[in-house]
Amino acid sequence: MSVKSRIVIVGGGPGGYEAALVAAQLGADVTVVDEHSLGGAAVLTDVVPSKTLIATADVLATVAGAGQLGIRGLGQVRADLGAVNQRVKGLAQAQSLDITRRLEAEGVRIVEGRGVLDGPSRVKVGSGTIEADTLLISTGASPRELPDARPDGERVLNWTQLYDLEELPEKLIVVGSGVTGAEFASAYHALGSQVALVSSRDRVLPGEDADAAEVLEHVFRRGGMEVLSRSRAQSVKRTDAGVVVTLSDGRTVEGSHCLMAVGAVPNTTGLGLAEAGVTLTASGHIEVDRVSRTSVRGIYAAGDCTGVFPLASVAAMQGRKAMWHSLGDAVSPLELRLVSSNVFTSPEIATVGVTQAQVDAGLEAVVVKLPLATNPRAKMQGIHDGFVKLFASPSGRVLGGTVVAPRASELIHPVTLAVATRLTVDDVASAFTVYPSISGSLAEAARQLHNRSS
Repeated sequence: MSVKSRIVIVGGGPGGYEAALVAAQLGADVTVVDEHSLGGAAVLTDVVPSKTLIATADVLATVAGAGQLGIRGLGQVRADLGAVNQRVKGLAQAQSLDITRRLEAEGVRIVEGRGVLDGPSRVKVGSGTIEADTLLISTGASPRELPDARPDGERVLNWTQLYDLEELPEKLIVVGSGVTGAEFASAYHALGSQVALVSSRDRVLPGEDADAAEVLEHVFRRGGMEVLSRSRAQSVKRTDAGVVVTLSDGRTVEGSHCLMAVGAVPNTTGLGLAEAGVTLTASGHIEVDRVSRTSVRGIYAAGDCTGVFPLASVAAMQGRKAMWHSLGDAVSPLELRLVSSNVFTSPEIATVGVTQAQVDAGLEAVVVKLPLATNPRAKMQGIHDGFVKLFASPSGRVLGGTVVAPRASELIHPVTLAVATRLTVDDVASAFTVYPSISGSLAEAARQLHNRSS
């Protein structure tokens, strides 16, 4: 009888628990070590809570726009933030419990505590030690803090602390206009707060499609949000009435609360990684290859602690690939061009594959962009903002796309399939779409690319 391979996973987030499921499926002896409830930041303090909050905000935004559809009498609807946050935290804990039950049902051993490497094949947890044939590090990341803007959990907050608020902030100052900052600015604005968004760059969402970011910033400003571009926050201080944010040019912005959304740092300090020989980058991230191997044989890493692509879906795939590789199953290297991502603002922004920035930098591709304002389904739903954009090679193969629309996260999937399976624009154009539908614009864009790419 063969001896089971001993897999020890440090960190129970998406990279860790998905890896555990794969390893158990392949017959390994699996242990997951985690300090907190399973699910990691993605489930407990980040993705699940924030998207639950945003779902509530979307309902209020829909109600606010119902007047243009002829619906009257909805003006008194408001958000009870205490009740909203109670639901948010409840759903996060329920999801964590579901993950725990699933792992236990698959025979995975769960050890509560902080796991620290003791060389390349052992993990210390408290006073005990766990031996391993293969280690996976999936410890995630935490909100980055600025020296003069330390969160206090009451008025100056990071994104893990928002869900303890009982009352809606009268005026929320959001520092940072990346994905996290933009999402919370959009959500709290829809919930009824005044919002000021402080961006150190020329525009919001500097890492996203410029056309998409322009649409979102226009929607923000039109709705009354204060967007402060090219404005770097220097400090955040408590006042008797709330907070004051001082900008680097000397200007000040006052509000009731401040959300710091200035990035994240990997949770790799004090884990014994360097002592075990694992190579870290200057930023503290773990260096990995495309099958999640680190510089040490038998040690893998997945998720935000690697800095590859800070998405739960990528963390999960990294974890799976690590186990497939370590246990001798078939595995293909991670391909970031196939990763679809979404910004959960209103409207949402979804992307996959080739980007406008790559085309502008010289990548040979043809582009068609169609506004949603001309789409019949969008007209029926009162949608005025957004577009679909497709990129194709000169030979007609679909290379990528961007969708700016309500539920763009769902609409990007056919584009992702087209990129992954190397479909041509004619393949996409010849597939039936429902009439009327927003997805009809994707087929129309593909039809327009027929002559331009051939």
